[in-house]
Amino acid sequence: MDLGLAGRTALIVGGSGLIGRAVAAALIREKVRVVLAARSADRLDLAAGEFGGQTGTVVVDTRDTASVAAAVERVIADEGAIDILVNAAAPPANTLDPAKDQDPDQVRDAFDAKTVGYLRVVDAVLPHMRRAGFGRIVNISGQNAFLSRSVTGSIRNAAVIVGSKALADSVAGTGVTVNVVNPGLVTATPNPVPQAAAPGDSTPEQVAALVTFLASAQAAAISGESIAVGHRVLGVQ
Repeated sequence: MDLGLAGRTALIVGGSGLIGRAVAAALIREKVRVVLAARSADRLDLAAGEFGGQTGTVVVDTRDTASVAAAVERVIADEGAIDILVNAAAPPANTLDPAKDQDPDQVRDAFDAKTVGYLRVVDAVLPHMRRAGFGRIVNISGQNAFLSRSVTGSIRNAAVIVGSKALADSVAGTGVTVNVVNPGLVTATPNPVPQAAAPGDSTPEQVAALVTFLASAQAAAISGESIAVGHRVLGVQ
């Protein structure tokens, strides 16, 4: 299937991470020009090296509005457009301190690093997409949004989903779509059998396949959706 992506430009924030690199590989196969963004220049260089110079890179700190604005303007200046935005930059769930799960400081920091960080990037990119009359925004959240095991994890992921639906509604009819992808555990060796009251596993490539489709011309009528990768929490409606 021709996804109609050839010649488009994608900015992948969190592009040096496991999911970001898988998305980059999938989009490159569709002849998309990819720019990887992350906080660490060293990690970006390593990630870009995996693609043999086929990607651009830009350093960005999504907690800093000025850093985000500068990074987006640089990509627009270098590439001429940002047609696809993938937000995948957030500390993994296993980096959160379980002993501080209800600590307001940890919750606030996690919310800022993920939900508000995504919003800062969207806010900088969206005017360019609206002027172009085309845009695909895919935010990576997580199935912790559907679970009550972690206050921190629930809040930051659920907020991404709710906020993305509101964003999608705000740009309805403009040619810009906004969707959310919710992985469970992402691993190279997923357990094929989901466990009760838990999300199923998936590979980075499986996550990337959905992201790539949502970025495609064929997905123009899909917006405001939140889609699980890996069986959606087993036994929960």
